[in-house]
Amino acid sequence: MKLPSLAWARRRRSSFQRAADGSMTLIEHLLELRSRLFKATVAVAAGMVVGYLLAQTVFDYLAQPYCDLVQTPEAECSWNWLAPTDSFMLRIKIALWIGLVVAAPFWLYQLWAFIAPGLHQRERRWAYGFGALAIPLFAAGTALAYFVLDKGLKFLFSAGVTDDPQLLEPTRYISFVTTLILAFGLSFQFPVFLLLLNVSGIASARKLLAAWRVVVFLCFAFAAVFTPDPGPFGMILLALCLCLLYFLAVGAAFLNDRRRARRRDPLAELPDDQPSPLPDTPSPLDEELDPDVAGAGIDATLAQSVPEPRRSPGRSSESPAAGAPTDPRRYDDLI
Repeated sequence: MKLPSLAWARRRRSSFQRAADGSMTLIEHLLELRSRLFKATVAVAAGMVVGYLLAQTVFDYLAQPYCDLVQTPEAECSWNWLAPTDSFMLRIKIALWIGLVVAAPFWLYQLWAFIAPGLHQRERRWAYGFGALAIPLFAAGTALAYFVLDKGLKFLFSAGVTDDPQLLEPTRYISFVTTLILAFGLSFQFPVFLLLLNVSGIASARKLLAAWRVVVFLCFAFAAVFTPDPGPFGMILLALCLCLLYFLAVGAAFLNDRRRARRRDPLAELPDDQPSPLPDTPSPLDEELDPDVAGAGIDATLAQSVPEPRRSPGRSSESPAAGAPTDPRRYDDLI
């Protein structure tokens, strides 16, 4: 019977297996990267079609804080368009953002499938956990950004040189909103970065907690620089949230360090004055001893281990002569 060729067996193996064991060539890696980029682009394009249909709804939702400030019973919410193509280009821009969000599961999978073969199994489990933690944190950051947007616009409009309603340019307004959302969403990944340092063994929980003064200062500095809203409300709220996430991450790092210590030493968590448990089963030494003296403990063991004195061949082994010294070393002298 003819055996299958090596090339046929190689084609039958998945690309993940060949990339993991290092049998994939550089050209095959580049071809796989091109294929996955093409699939991700097609997914984003399909998401843009959905986003184009939902662009008006999303725009109305993002513009609601602005319209609540400028809209009056006599006048509707209006905008200051600068060019005839601005409205269409803004719809395409919003559709692109929606397409990236809608197609995120697919293009993130393509990215992960290209990177995962180069990781160990333990590192893949870490990536799953960090990904499951990063997604809700990013969603919480975007929700906080939308809440800050309303308060920030009220401060900006009231702190201006005029109290008249301001007509904003929609493209710049959407850019302001998206930048605010990205700043808050990405800043909420700060605890994920700290946990990554702790899990990888780079920094322990005690080291992370020792630098709390520096971290708190950096949180306020980051919020002051990277928050698009120049008002104090958004900056202080973001800084306080970052500080809270920092201390929560340090608490999780302490739990991880304790778990790691228990795995290294099972008796590490016991108090110093607690006696260690004794085994109930007899030791092999007790089984080898005579049953009559087995319960005598270490004294019986030492009694059996004493050797018999050496005697000379010409003397009786029953008892020494009267007046003779009883020191066993005497018999060594007679030999």
